[in-house]
Amino acid sequence: MELIYKGKTKDVYKLENGNVLLKFKDDCTGKDGVFDPGENSVGLTIDGIGKANLQTSVYYFEKLKEAGIKTHYVNANVDDATMEVLPATVFGHGLEVICRLVATGSFIRRYGEYMKDGTPLEGGYVECTFKNDEKGDPLVTSEGLAALGVMSEEMFASMKEQTLKITKIVADDLKTIGLDLWDIKFEFGYNNGEVILIDEIASGNMRVYKGNTIVEPVELTKLILNR
Repeated sequence: MELIYKGKTKDVYKLENGNVLLKFKDDCTGKDGVFDPGENSVGLTIDGIGKANLQTSVYYFEKLKEAGIKTHYVNANVDDATMEVLPATVFGHGLEVICRLVATGSFIRRYGEYMKDGTPLEGGYVECTFKNDEKGDPLVTSEGLAALGVMSEEMFASMKEQTLKITKIVADDLKTIGLDLWDIKFEFGYNNGEVILIDEIASGNMRVYKGNTIVEPVELTKLILNR
């Protein structure tokens, strides 16, 4: 296989059939050894998180398929921690989309003078950042993306609508096992001109609480799959 890209939490390979293979790793975003899906660099390694992220992704990609939401997911091999996906073009040099249901993390670090940590954000708050470690993953608006030629405002509207729908599906599912989704991070791309969810829906890319206690990614996967 041809290696296309080495990422923070997974490596990307080109397959002979034209599709792409994602190889999940045991690295997580965080800082000073503490897990934080809002950080823009690898902060720790958690044994088994690669497979956990893959298993969670497969579970939710299948749910989205049932809901009629198109993604790049084709199939997966959990034992090898790999997932086959459709080829898709990323927006710009990579764009992350965060949906926040509760104010915390980097949102509070930016806006804490206006809102207390743990405040619900009714209806969900969607924001985008460029994937750029050197610049600290800068925020960008829909108008900015259009002005830079990264995506049209119509594409952004589709991406935002899908983000809110997908977040609700994940949040509602977690509620059934007594868990609260606080925020979640996605990536989108386009395939044949259509905006679709790509990458993963991973336990390592969401912040989930049980009561007042955050649920660590590997434990979260166990709770999701072993209900």
